Amino acid sequence: MTRTVHANGIDQAYLEWGPADGIPVLLIHGNCSSAAFWEPFVRRLVAARPDLHIVAPDLRGYGHSQAAPVDATRGLRDFADDVAALVDVVFGPDARPVVAGHSMGGGVAMQLLIAHPSRVAGLLLEAPVSPYGFGGTRDVHGTLTTPDFAGTGAGTANPGFVARLAAKDRTDEDPASPRQVLRTVYVADPASLGDDEEALLDSVLSTVVGEGNYPGDSTTSPNWPGMAPGTRGVLNAMSPKYFSVADDLVVLPVKPPVVWVHGDRDAIVSDATLFDFAQLGKLGLVPGWPGEEACPPQPMVAQTREVLERYAAQGGSFTEVLLEGCGHSPHIERPAEFLDALIKLIDSTR
Repeated sequence: MTRTVHANGIDQAYLEWGPADGIPVLLIHGNCSSAAFWEPFVRRLVAARPDLHIVAPDLRGYGHSQAAPVDATRGLRDFADDVAALVDVVFGPDARPVVAGHSMGGGVAMQLLIAHPSRVAGLLLEAPVSPYGFGGTRDVHGTLTTPDFAGTGAGTANPGFVARLAAKDRTDEDPASPRQVLRTVYVADPASLGDDEEALLDSVLSTVVGEGNYPGDSTTSPNWPGMAPGTRGVLNAMSPKYFSVADDLVVLPVKPPVVWVHGDRDAIVSDATLFDFAQLGKLGLVPGWPGEEACPPQPMVAQTREVLERYAAQGGSFTEVLLEGCGHSPHIERPAEFLDALIKLIDSTR
């Protein structure tokens, strides 16, 4: 059921299932989607565990929540602060939910954990953005490629996709159409969308387009590929200029268990993603690439693994679940395995 609450100064919509006194579980969606992106999976989760109190918010600028602007200079803190305020209202100020975050939602979940480590019972990261942000870093330690973070932020968005997203285009005639992106980028096998394709497309199309939301504003750069992040909007909020939380995670005094679920055919978050301009340059798809030494592709997956290994070495724990043949959305593509991973995490926190 969709509900709305005023929290952190904005109207936030959320979906809710299960008894109010159930075990709290918070599901945070990714970029260009909404809480509804969880619905096919939640049907399975509710059937398997009716004792859970499940809440999935629409982040600001998505779904039915207020289209409040995103201050990218705060990284993903706007989203995390919204979610923290919603948790206090919906679950109660003393609740410690198990938190699952998909893609950008994984970054929001990391930021939530950093700000409120005692409020998170367990963390499931599903195909998460790297703890060093999206693009612009060269090695597992998050070393910057250029001092102005060139090649990251809103300027990297595909203008065709942005235009079709704004137009609420439901066709499949262009590779940049939201439907084709859903079929070919969000998942490895479009058949996994099944009868939920239209509802999932609705979720994608709920994204608010503009400089304050998706994708954001952009600035020019003297460094290849000629653009750098602005200060507003979603893609800038994930730039390493503003979002880099690796060291903050490692030094947390309270470290809940972490489960990392990802697919080996992820087209968005990988060590060779076509959403990284350095990889596009390496493949000759963007002219002028300065070469491997100056601008190597970001090793996103290797970065996440290195950070979680340090997290474990400093007193935490993590479990990696790598799904063969799976793309960017394991909860849709491989729901049984994802369900197993989440339930094991929930039970480990009891």
